[in-house]
Amino acid sequence: MKSFSSQGFQTTLALILVGIVALIGLNSFVIINPGEAGVLSILGKAQDGALLEGTHLKPPLISKVDIYDVTVQKFEVPAQSSTKDLQQLSASFAINFRLDPTQVVEIRRKQGTLQNIVSKIIAPQTQESFKIAAARRTVEEAITKRDALKQDFDVALGDRLQKYGIIVLDTSVVDLTFSIEFSKAVEENKSLNSEHSEPFILPRKPNRKLKRTLTGPRARQKPSAYCEEPYRRRFCSDRRSTNGTASFRW
Repeated sequence: MKSFSSQGFQTTLALILVGIVALIGLNSFVIINPGEAGVLSILGKAQDGALLEGTHLKPPLISKVDIYDVTVQKFEVPAQSSTKDLQQLSASFAINFRLDPTQVVEIRRKQGTLQNIVSKIIAPQTQESFKIAAARRTVEEAITKRDALKQDFDVALGDRLQKYGIIVLDTSVVDLTFSIEFSKAVEENKSLNSEHSEPFILPRKPNRKLKRTLTGPRARQKPSAYCEEPYRRRFCSDRRSTNGTASFRW
Protein backbone atom coordinates (compact mmCIF):
# COMPACT_ATOMS: atom_id res chain seq x y z
CA MET A 1 0.00 0.00 0.00
CA LYS A 2 2.80 2.37 0.89
CA SER A 3 4.65 1.54 -2.31
CA PHE A 4 1.55 2.28 -4.34
CA SER A 5 1.13 5.66 -2.66
CA SER A 6 4.78 6.55 -3.22
CA GLN A 7 4.52 5.64 -6.90
CA GLY A 8 1.45 7.84 -7.31
CA PHE A 9 3.23 10.70 -5.60
CA GLN A 10 6.26 10.30 -7.81
CA THR A 11 4.07 10.24 -10.92
CA THR A 12 2.27 13.37 -9.88
CA LEU A 13 5.56 15.09 -9.09
CA ALA A 14 6.97 14.07 -12.44
CA LEU A 15 3.94 15.47 -14.25
CA ILE A 16 4.30 18.73 -12.34
CA LEU A 17 7.96 18.96 -13.22
CA VAL A 18 7.24 18.25 -16.87
CA GLY A 19 4.58 20.95 -16.87
CA ILE A 20 6.98 23.46 -15.32
CA VAL A 21 9.70 22.60 -17.80
CA ALA A 22 7.25 22.89 -20.70
CA LEU A 23 6.02 26.24 -19.41
CA ILE A 24 9.55 27.53 -19.04
CA GLY A 25 10.51 26.18 -22.43
CA LEU A 26 7.57 27.81 -24.17
CA ASN A 27 8.36 31.12 -22.50
CA SER A 28 12.05 30.99 -23.35
CA PHE A 29 11.72 32.01 -26.97
CA VAL A 30 9.54 34.18 -29.19
CA ILE A 31 8.80 33.98 -32.92
CA ILE A 32 8.64 37.23 -34.90
CA ASN A 33 6.73 36.85 -38.14
CA PRO A 34 7.53 38.71 -41.40
CA GLY A 35 6.20 42.26 -41.33
CA GLU A 36 6.63 42.51 -37.56
CA ALA A 37 9.22 43.80 -35.11
CA GLY A 38 9.41 43.15 -31.38
CA VAL A 39 10.61 44.99 -28.30
CA LEU A 40 11.88 42.88 -25.39
CA SER A 41 11.13 44.14 -21.90
CA ILE A 42 12.63 42.46 -18.81
CA LEU A 43 11.01 43.34 -15.48
CA GLY A 44 9.36 46.32 -17.17
CA LYS A 45 12.51 47.75 -18.78
CA ALA A 46 12.76 47.88 -22.58
CA GLN A 47 15.98 46.34 -23.85
CA ASP A 48 18.04 47.88 -26.62
CA GLY A 49 17.90 46.23 -30.00
CA ALA A 50 14.73 45.43 -31.90
CA LEU A 51 13.70 41.82 -32.46
CA LEU A 52 13.32 41.32 -36.21
CA GLU A 53 11.67 38.38 -37.95
CA GLY A 54 12.80 34.97 -36.78
CA THR A 55 13.17 33.11 -33.46
CA HIS A 56 14.67 34.83 -30.41
CA LEU A 57 15.45 33.65 -26.88
CA LYS A 58 14.17 35.52 -23.87
CA PRO A 59 14.15 35.07 -20.09
CA PRO A 60 11.09 33.03 -19.11
CA LEU A 61 8.30 34.35 -16.91
CA ILE A 62 9.95 37.71 -16.21
CA SER A 63 10.04 39.11 -19.75
CA LYS A 64 7.51 40.42 -22.23
CA VAL A 65 7.71 41.10 -25.96
CA ASP A 66 5.64 43.88 -27.59
CA ILE A 67 4.95 43.20 -31.25
CA TYR A 68 4.68 46.08 -33.75
CA ASP A 69 3.31 45.86 -37.28
CA VAL A 70 5.89 47.37 -39.64
CA THR A 71 3.93 46.81 -42.86
CA VAL A 72 2.26 49.66 -44.76
CA GLN A 73 -0.44 51.41 -42.78
CA LYS A 74 -3.13 53.79 -44.04
CA PHE A 75 -4.59 56.69 -42.11
CA GLU A 76 -6.94 59.44 -43.27
CA VAL A 77 -6.72 62.79 -41.52
CA PRO A 78 -8.51 66.10 -42.22
CA ALA A 79 -6.57 69.37 -42.32
CA GLN A 80 -7.41 73.06 -42.58
CA SER A 81 -5.31 76.09 -43.39
CA SER A 82 -5.29 79.61 -44.82
CA THR A 83 -3.76 80.30 -48.21
CA LYS A 84 -1.46 83.14 -49.19
CA ASP A 85 -4.44 85.37 -50.03
CA LEU A 86 -6.12 84.55 -46.67
CA GLN A 87 -8.70 82.11 -48.09
CA GLN A 88 -9.80 79.10 -46.06
CA LEU A 89 -8.76 75.77 -47.57
CA SER A 90 -9.80 72.36 -46.25
CA ALA A 91 -8.42 69.01 -47.32
CA SER A 92 -8.49 65.36 -46.40
CA PHE A 93 -5.32 63.28 -46.82
CA ALA A 94 -4.78 59.55 -47.03
CA ILE A 95 -1.31 58.81 -45.65
CA ASN A 96 0.51 55.55 -46.31
CA PHE A 97 3.29 55.00 -43.78
CA ARG A 98 5.15 52.32 -41.90
CA LEU A 99 7.27 52.16 -38.80
CA ASP A 100 11.03 51.89 -39.04
CA PRO A 101 11.84 48.40 -37.69
CA THR A 102 15.20 49.52 -36.31
CA GLN A 103 13.57 52.26 -34.21
CA VAL A 104 10.68 50.39 -32.62
CA VAL A 105 12.47 50.42 -29.26
CA GLU A 106 12.47 54.22 -29.19
CA ILE A 107 8.87 54.22 -30.42
CA ARG A 108 7.94 51.89 -27.54
CA ARG A 109 9.67 54.11 -25.01
CA LYS A 110 8.36 57.46 -26.26
CA GLN A 111 5.11 56.94 -28.16
CA GLY A 112 3.83 53.58 -26.97
CA THR A 113 1.13 51.93 -29.06
CA LEU A 114 0.24 52.46 -32.71
CA GLN A 115 -2.94 54.30 -31.69
CA ASN A 116 -0.89 56.85 -29.79
CA ILE A 117 1.39 57.29 -32.80
CA VAL A 118 -1.56 58.05 -35.07
CA SER A 119 -3.44 60.37 -32.73
CA LYS A 120 -0.51 62.16 -31.07
CA ILE A 121 2.09 62.27 -33.85
CA ILE A 122 0.70 61.78 -37.35
CA ALA A 123 -2.52 63.80 -37.03
CA PRO A 124 -1.00 67.05 -35.66
CA GLN A 125 2.05 66.85 -37.93
CA THR A 126 -0.21 66.41 -40.95
CA GLN A 127 -2.12 69.55 -39.97
CA GLU A 128 1.09 71.55 -39.54
CA SER A 129 2.57 70.31 -42.83
CA PHE A 130 -0.57 71.31 -44.72
CA LYS A 131 -0.39 74.81 -43.24
CA ILE A 132 3.19 75.15 -44.48
CA ALA A 133 2.29 74.03 -48.02
CA ALA A 134 -0.94 76.06 -48.30
CA ALA A 135 0.59 79.31 -47.00
CA ARG A 136 2.99 79.42 -49.97
CA ARG A 137 0.22 79.70 -52.59
CA THR A 138 -3.02 81.47 -53.30
CA VAL A 139 -6.30 79.58 -53.44
CA GLU A 140 -6.23 79.75 -57.23
CA GLU A 141 -2.72 78.26 -57.32
CA ALA A 142 -3.92 75.48 -55.04
CA ILE A 143 -6.15 74.40 -57.94
CA THR A 144 -3.90 75.08 -60.92
CA LYS A 145 -0.71 73.89 -59.17
CA ARG A 146 -2.09 71.01 -57.16
CA ASP A 147 0.92 68.78 -57.83
CA ALA A 148 3.29 71.40 -56.44
CA LEU A 149 1.07 71.79 -53.36
CA LYS A 150 1.15 68.03 -52.76
CA GLN A 151 4.92 67.92 -53.28
CA ASP A 152 5.51 70.62 -50.65
CA PHE A 153 3.18 68.78 -48.29
CA ASP A 154 5.00 65.47 -48.80
CA VAL A 155 8.40 67.02 -48.12
CA ALA A 156 7.23 68.81 -44.98
CA LEU A 157 5.42 65.76 -43.59
CA GLY A 158 8.27 63.37 -44.37
CA ASP A 159 10.84 65.54 -42.61
CA ARG A 160 8.64 65.92 -39.54
CA LEU A 161 7.75 62.24 -39.12
CA GLN A 162 11.20 60.87 -39.85
CA LYS A 163 12.53 61.88 -36.45
CA TYR A 164 9.76 59.81 -34.82
CA GLY A 165 10.75 56.63 -36.66
CA ILE A 166 7.83 56.90 -39.11
CA ILE A 167 8.50 56.48 -42.83
CA VAL A 168 6.01 58.21 -45.15
CA LEU A 169 5.62 56.19 -48.34
CA ASP A 170 2.91 58.16 -50.15
CA THR A 171 0.12 60.65 -49.60
CA SER A 172 -3.09 61.25 -51.54
CA VAL A 173 -5.44 64.22 -51.54
CA VAL A 174 -8.83 62.63 -50.96
CA ASP A 175 -10.84 65.85 -50.86
CA LEU A 176 -10.07 69.54 -51.35
CA THR A 177 -12.74 72.13 -50.49
CA PHE A 178 -12.77 75.91 -50.45
CA SER A 179 -14.53 78.61 -48.51
CA ILE A 180 -18.11 79.63 -49.29
CA GLU A 181 -17.02 83.08 -50.45
CA PHE A 182 -14.55 81.64 -52.95
CA SER A 183 -17.12 79.17 -54.27
CA LYS A 184 -19.61 82.00 -54.85
CA ALA A 185 -16.96 84.05 -56.65
CA VAL A 186 -16.19 81.11 -58.93
CA GLU A 187 -19.88 80.67 -59.79
CA GLU A 188 -20.25 84.38 -60.57
CA ASN A 189 -17.16 84.27 -62.76
CA LYS A 190 -18.57 81.30 -64.66
CA SER A 191 -21.87 83.11 -65.28
CA LEU A 192 -20.05 86.20 -66.58
CA ASN A 193 -17.90 84.13 -68.90
CA SER A 194 -20.94 82.31 -70.24
CA GLU A 195 -22.64 85.62 -71.04
CA HIS A 196 -19.59 86.97 -72.82
CA SER A 197 -19.13 83.76 -74.73
CA GLU A 198 -22.35 84.25 -76.78
CA PRO A 199 -21.64 84.53 -80.51
CA PHE A 200 -21.31 88.06 -81.79
CA ILE A 201 -23.20 88.69 -85.05
CA LEU A 202 -21.77 91.37 -87.28
CA PRO A 203 -24.27 93.80 -88.82
CA ARG A 204 -24.95 93.29 -92.46
CA LYS A 205 -23.56 95.75 -94.91
CA PRO A 206 -26.07 97.65 -96.96
CA ASN A 207 -26.77 96.06 -100.30
CA ARG A 208 -26.04 98.66 -102.94
CA LYS A 209 -27.98 96.71 -105.53
CA LEU A 210 -31.19 96.76 -103.52
CA LYS A 211 -33.83 98.86 -105.20
CA ARG A 212 -36.48 100.41 -103.05
CA THR A 213 -39.59 102.12 -104.39
CA LEU A 214 -41.64 104.59 -102.42
CA THR A 215 -45.08 105.79 -103.42
CA GLY A 216 -47.40 108.50 -102.27
CA PRO A 217 -46.37 111.33 -100.01
CA ARG A 218 -43.32 109.43 -98.73
CA ALA A 219 -41.83 109.75 -102.19
CA ARG A 220 -41.17 113.40 -101.47
CA GLN A 221 -39.19 112.54 -98.30
CA LYS A 222 -35.46 112.08 -98.32
CA PRO A 223 -34.62 108.38 -98.75
CA SER A 224 -31.58 108.19 -96.55
CA ALA A 225 -28.91 110.20 -94.86
CA TYR A 226 -26.53 108.89 -97.52
CA CYS A 227 -28.52 110.77 -100.10
CA GLU A 228 -27.50 114.07 -98.58
CA GLU A 229 -24.81 116.00 -100.27
CA PRO A 230 -21.98 115.22 -100.91
CA TYR A 231 -22.96 111.49 -100.90
CA ARG A 232 -25.90 111.86 -103.22
CA ARG A 233 -24.03 111.29 -106.45
CA ARG A 234 -22.07 108.39 -105.00
CA PHE A 235 -24.78 106.36 -103.31
CA CYS A 236 -28.15 107.53 -104.53
CA SER A 237 -29.91 108.18 -107.77
CA ASP A 238 -33.24 109.95 -107.64
CA ARG A 239 -35.53 109.06 -110.42
CA ARG A 240 -38.90 110.62 -110.11
CA SER A 241 -41.69 109.51 -112.29
CA THR A 242 -44.61 111.43 -113.45
CA ASN A 243 -47.09 109.30 -111.51
CA GLY A 244 -45.80 110.46 -108.13
CA THR A 245 -43.40 107.61 -107.43
CA ALA A 246 -39.71 107.80 -106.85
CA SER A 247 -37.04 105.13 -107.05
CA PHE A 248 -33.91 105.27 -104.97
CA ARG A 249 -30.89 103.06 -105.50
CA TRP A 250 -28.07 102.66 -103.00
